[in-house]
Amino acid sequence: MRLLPGMVMLMLALVISGSARATTDVMPFKDEAQEQQFRQLTEQLRCPKCQNNSIADSNAMIATDMRRRVYDLMQEGKSRQEI
Repeated sequence: MRLLPGMVMLMLALVISGSARATTDVMPFKDEAQEQQFRQLTEQLRCPKCQNNSIADSNAMIATDMRRRVYDLMQEGKSRQEI
């Protein structure tokens, strides 16, 4: 019975750390110039959910989706204007 509270705390810690890790975006870039372009684009595009925040600054799910879409379009070779 003494192990039960410890096991519950361990499970809770694992769940919390796993969910925190899942929210981190890992996006490998070809070079520094591409990463800089990504930063500039995501700082210019506004989050539709957050008031006066860019998608770079927002933690909203829609902003996360938009950052991923910008990255994907860049990997497809789309121009800044097309994105």
